[in-house]
Amino acid sequence: MDRREFLFASLAFSSHAIGFRGTASPLRFAHRQANMVTSPGQDVFELASQIPGLSGVQLQMIWKGEDLSERDSALVYKRQANRSAIEVPSIAGVWKPGEKIFDLAVAEKALSNAIRTAEFFGAKTILVALYKANCPNMDDESSFRPVVGLLQKMGQSASDAGISFGLETSLTPSDEKKLLTLIDRSRIRSYYDATNVETYHSGQGVSGIEVLGPRIVECHLKNEDRLIVQQPSAVDWVAALKAFKRIHYNGWYVFETKHASPERCVQDTRANIDFVKSQLLSGR
Repeated sequence: MDRREFLFASLAFSSHAIGFRGTASPLRFAHRQANMVTSPGQDVFELASQIPGLSGVQLQMIWKGEDLSERDSALVYKRQANRSAIEVPSIAGVWKPGEKIFDLAVAEKALSNAIRTAEFFGAKTILVALYKANCPNMDDESSFRPVVGLLQKMGQSASDAGISFGLETSLTPSDEKKLLTLIDRSRIRSYYDATNVETYHSGQGVSGIEVLGPRIVECHLKNEDRLIVQQPSAVDWVAALKAFKRIHYNGWYVFETKHASPERCVQDTRANIDFVKSQLLSGR
């Protein structure tokens, strides 16, 4: 463990320990907007408010023709979020169709817009999806070096705003750790999705949680249209939640599950929250 890892781990442990001493810090659950409703709209907050234990919605900045970096659109959402007492812990969907991080000028503008949007909503995390053709090759310095430079630069802007970028990549967890180590900015971290890791790198979804450890800023939980606990599942969620517990993860748990209807969204998310709580709060 290098010095930066030690610092991250110490901060994460301190936060966890304080939260569970005296007045317990509640687990925080959110749901991805695009998996709750089929089209953009402020009604996502009303739906979220009907789910016991759910206190956040992860908004899509750019989705189906709507762009929340435009103030008028964002204001409508923010008012309804406030009325429903639902937080926006993070935003996703920062790329317009065709945009890639390798086009540095375009990427810098997209990430700057995301920072402003996150600030407007009070979100502390921006999910930056880097998959396949939009993901640096860690065996090719000409591929990853420009990305490192851009994210080092954007890391300062994020830090000034009190916001973290969470990179969600198609890299192996060890290669993602290598990328984050090269960037070497505390506000550039990992957005962890164990199911996606399993899709690209079978057998590494659970072990990757401890590989990245305190570098994980936020995570997705999903099992297609089934409950987290149901089989079949690409991820052993009992083992995965134990791993999150071991690394003293204290961030938001964001569901990315699919639902057949708004009613099923309420029922299924409530059941998923109960399951996650049963795993994380047992034996503490």
